[in-house]
Amino acid sequence: MRFLLRASLFLLVLGLFGAVVAGGGAIYGLWHYGRTLPDYKQLADYSPPTVTRVHAGDGRLIAEYAKERRVFVPVGAMPPLVIRAFIAAEDQNFYSHPGVDFIALARAVVTNIVNYTSGRRPVGASTITQQVAKNFLLTNEVSFERKIKEAILAFRIERALSKDRILELYLNEIYLGYGSYGVAAAALNYFNKSLDELTTAEAAYLAALPKAPNNYHPIRKAKAAKGRRNWVVGRMLAEGYISADVAQNARTERFAVVSREATQFVQADFFVEEVRRSLINQYGENGLYEGGLSVRTTLDSKLQDIADTVLRQGLVAYDRRHGWRGPVAKLAPGTGWLGRLRGVTPPASIGIWQLAMVLTVNAGGVEIGLDGGVGGIIPKSELTWARPWKEGQKLGPKVSKPSDVLAPGDVVMVEALPPAKAKDGSEIPVSRGAPIPFGLRQIPGIQGGIVALDPHTGRVLAMSGGYDFAASEFNRATQANRQTGSAFKPFVYLAALEKGYTPATRILDAPFVMDQGAGLGKWKPANYSNKFYGPSPMRLGIEKSRNLMTVRLARAIGMETVSEYANRFGIVENMPEQLSMSLGAGGNDSAAADHGLCDAGQWRPADHADIHRPDTGPQWPHHVPA
Repeated sequence: MRFLLRASLFLLVLGLFGAVVAGGGAIYGLWHYGRTLPDYKQLADYSPPTVTRVHAGDGRLIAEYAKERRVFVPVGAMPPLVIRAFIAAEDQNFYSHPGVDFIALARAVVTNIVNYTSGRRPVGASTITQQVAKNFLLTNEVSFERKIKEAILAFRIERALSKDRILELYLNEIYLGYGSYGVAAAALNYFNKSLDELTTAEAAYLAALPKAPNNYHPIRKAKAAKGRRNWVVGRMLAEGYISADVAQNARTERFAVVSREATQFVQADFFVEEVRRSLINQYGENGLYEGGLSVRTTLDSKLQDIADTVLRQGLVAYDRRHGWRGPVAKLAPGTGWLGRLRGVTPPASIGIWQLAMVLTVNAGGVEIGLDGGVGGIIPKSELTWARPWKEGQKLGPKVSKPSDVLAPGDVVMVEALPPAKAKDGSEIPVSRGAPIPFGLRQIPGIQGGIVALDPHTGRVLAMSGGYDFAASEFNRATQANRQTGSAFKPFVYLAALEKGYTPATRILDAPFVMDQGAGLGKWKPANYSNKFYGPSPMRLGIEKSRNLMTVRLARAIGMETVSEYANRFGIVENMPEQLSMSLGAGGNDSAAADHGLCDAGQWRPADHADIHRPDTGPQWPHHVPA
């Protein structure tokens, strides 16, 4: 009896000792692994990276910026169907466990022992809270230590945040494949739907993706994806979230994804790039690409379309007046031309034009072949502009026949011509079997820029900085150093007013000649009209933009005064004190002009000078380096 009593006492002491050791070990483990864990309290104020959208003045979308294309949706705005699908698939005891589901954990241990003996893959038992801890605060490292840290963080997160907040973080953060971050983006990318439009089967498929999106790809692994979707439907039925009839309909629903509709953007590449730079300067890269900003700009989308069209047409027309610079490439003529044509790389700025190869040349025009084996013709009337270009912006002889321009084997750019019209405006029908007429085209060798703004507010309504943004992102409207032209003259008259001149002061409008020095000849500025008007009121000088009056006025007040005003208004620093500068001959050294893109800022006069003013000639070089 004594022996049994001693034995029982020994076992009790041994058990207590083991419990103390186990408890101490657990406490030590919590202390050891928990002391270096990240601060989980930051999740209370966490806002996930979302898309920044830039809109035109009429609300139309012109750009999106994001590292992760995510649409944040508060959990209160999510349909219960979507929430229940994820809970059924990922963590059916979510609302009852303290962060770790011990029942699921024990079940996973038993299952993994069985799987180990059969060589099957082990299963996990991570709760939604544990997944939040891993996704936000830890790495994806597969190790025992990471699982312990994950569990400790899960307990802490559950004490700091509500269940709904944890679920909100999870559903907006998880990656679900197809470039989808969060369930709202996934609904758009997989089914082109908002969350409240999803069917039970579609919600179940999204809930099937968190573990391994690539394993259930809707196209490459459609069978596995459908099987996993149906498993989630079964879980929803088992949890009582849906009825048997709904589950049956969901299982038999056709498994298919619908491509997201292409977002319709207003094309304003140069304008948008200026806005992007402004936003980065103001909010930083993280603010732009992760901040979810909603930016309303001053852009008028209709005016932007007009500005782009007019600039391109103007550059093409100017370029055509300076002649034809030759074909894109020269190939061997004859049979097999289609293969050779397809081997030619199209120029970067070809746009809607097409490459074509000259097949034959005759008196009436040029027969061409296009990609796909389609034939066409360039009429002689579309070749008369193509006089040979020569050095010094000179033109060669006039085109008398098509062979003066093209030869068989030439690869050129062409554009289909619009249908011919009768005098009453109706289209003239093309004869059946007649070749399609095309016009000969070439990419301009000149660049330019255009800005349209509201003079009362300084708001920029349209901007185009070149012929083609895809070929060159250099913005000639804001980045090019160029002559200010007649836009500078008001500052000469302003300086004169402060020197005591009045609008009624008479200034002589007559020939002006200045000796520039040995070997430099005479400088003889003239008015655009090449006329002289004698003594005239100063107000007419600025009203009519008279060069001779402006030069005499600048000489009278002194170019040092004019230079000072140019500096004071930020137009150009250290402007040379030469009379020609009073007519805007100087470049604009300020590359970082004040822009009115997102607010009512003011543009410096030099930033919206005309490309070509008739009274002073071209206001910037014909060729600006891209």
